[in-house]
Amino acid sequence: MKLDVIGDVHGQYDKLVELLQHLGYRDTQGVWRHSDRTAVFVGDLIDRGPKQLATIELVRGMADLGSARCVMGNHEFNAIAWVTPDPEHPGKFLRDHCKPGNREQHQAFLDVVEGTHRQREITDWFRTMPLWLDLPGLRIVHACWDQPSIDLLQEAMGSGSKLTDEMVLLGSRKGHAIYEAIEIVCKGREVDLPAGVSFQDKEGKVRHEVRVRWWQEDLSTYRKAVIGPPDDMEKIPDAPMPAEWVAHPYSGPPVLFGHYWFTGTPQVISPRFACLDYSVARDGPLVAYRWDGEAELSSEKLTWVS
Repeated sequence: MKLDVIGDVHGQYDKLVELLQHLGYRDTQGVWRHSDRTAVFVGDLIDRGPKQLATIELVRGMADLGSARCVMGNHEFNAIAWVTPDPEHPGKFLRDHCKPGNREQHQAFLDVVEGTHRQREITDWFRTMPLWLDLPGLRIVHACWDQPSIDLLQEAMGSGSKLTDEMVLLGSRKGHAIYEAIEIVCKGREVDLPAGVSFQDKEGKVRHEVRVRWWQEDLSTYRKAVIGPPDDMEKIPDAPMPAEWVAHPYSGPPVLFGHYWFTGTPQVISPRFACLDYSVARDGPLVAYRWDGEAELSSEKLTWVS
């Protein structure tokens, strides 16, 4: 099995075409293909970028003919919840259209589909995406491989591998176990900061909680564990994390994921983990990992276009 695992695209169609060409894919009768490789997208195809529909049509065309697969990102889940009516609140939707930030985050996609038949058609396709891929020798997920969350979601899905209607509903109900599991898999594990500590995220929102480096064995202190803007890391206390956050060594196959807006020169985190999101929505590179069955990841297998 030869795979090219591609990071968050966010509507950056031109970069995606350039990357596919760089990887040796060719546009054959309207579908990008490779003679002996398959592309796998880690999710977040939409929002932020300038060519939403072109990006979706390219990836969907590849998926329909078997030259690509795509797991669901948090932006795809948000798009599904945006158009799904809330059965407990007539006239409203599972993702609140009036909540500050929700529309702004989704605006690039809404600008081209809102109120058209394409919106429902595309979000119905998003619902067919798996939340993860557990392949022989490799795991692919949008944000976090958390086995308890994956086990819970797999039980809820039953023999299928896709979200059910009930999971979409419960995945939009904060506090429910399904909600928490989807949040972890699609957005990453999160911890509350100590009282009085906060920072502004990349969109200017004040955060009192942070994502953690779930791939890292040593999560003993907040400063070691959290993911945040480099300029704000001095605000993060070097105080002990809650006992339940002490990580257990990961023993499974390598995991490739996106989501976290890494910067700098792309490189693997370790032989077990690599993030493929290098902030393409902020003029960063679009990154791919060329996997050929190796048991340990290597930075030499990363490639990208800027």
